[in-house]
Amino acid sequence: MKHATLYRYSLPMDSGVILRHTRLAQRDGLIVELKDGEKSGRGEIAPLPEFSAETIEQAQTQIEFCLAQWLEGREIDWDSLYPSVAFGLSVALAELDGEIPAEGNFLAAPLCSGDPDELVEKLAELPGEKVAKIKVGLYEPIRDGMVVNMFLEILPDLRLRLDANRQWTPAKATQFANYVNPAFRSRIAFLEEPCQTPEQSLAFSEETGIAIAWDETLRDESFSLECKTGLSAIVIKPTLVGSLKTVKALVEQAHTMGMEAVISSSIESSLGLNTLARIAHWLTPETVPGLDTVSLFGEQLEQAWPNCELPLKTLTDCEVVWQAHQ
Repeated sequence: MKHATLYRYSLPMDSGVILRHTRLAQRDGLIVELKDGEKSGRGEIAPLPEFSAETIEQAQTQIEFCLAQWLEGREIDWDSLYPSVAFGLSVALAELDGEIPAEGNFLAAPLCSGDPDELVEKLAELPGEKVAKIKVGLYEPIRDGMVVNMFLEILPDLRLRLDANRQWTPAKATQFANYVNPAFRSRIAFLEEPCQTPEQSLAFSEETGIAIAWDETLRDESFSLECKTGLSAIVIKPTLVGSLKTVKALVEQAHTMGMEAVISSSIESSLGLNTLARIAHWLTPETVPGLDTVSLFGEQLEQAWPNCELPLKTLTDCEVVWQAHQ
């Protein structure tokens, strides 16, 4: 017998979480749970406000229709689905088929925010390859350049991933680069989307020698991945990109072109983060994923993140918004 259950969660966020223009006070999402005889699978559907095109209500309406189709044994029209729905449903089905390995990569690149002195101490203690991420573009580019330069100067074995979210004009991006010692620039693993257009970002890389990565560009209409001078990586946020099939195809394309592919969080719950850690270990075993977001929450959900002491909420504490069997 086949069962499908849809849970809706709401988790409190740290008061300092700001997405582009608004403060995120709570994170809302859906958990799909499928059962087919003795087999089971779960997937998380959590559109990210200001980044996803779909709302949580639109995603819920769509996944309820898809679950009814699955129970009836009908084909899913994957091309018609919102990215968050396609990803969550495809993960649940893949788990049901035992496709996603159990082992995960939990060595997430730490997200640097707060007191620089405390962060230097934390980064100095990182085991293995020292990779960390800094959000830039929120303050003046000169300040960002000075902070990045300081980290690279104090920790000579550190590699930084930077993310500007297309916040800079070419002039501001150049201001940032002017405050980063040219001798340190090769230890910037990549700078995600420094400028407002891909063309401006590529020109910035050519001018400064700082490698860039695509993130938002992956989701531009009619995007196709091509080798470009200065483009060293793609950052894949599955919740924003789409199905597991789409994620796998992007990873394979990047690797074929000699680029790094990084699996990254869209601020999913701890349950979703655990799934992303498994996908990262499976598809990008040589790369540290970008999953250091559990500390942004006030609670975890169902499955704890390693070494996280936040209280754990279970699915039984969540609202069941849809349930059926066939």
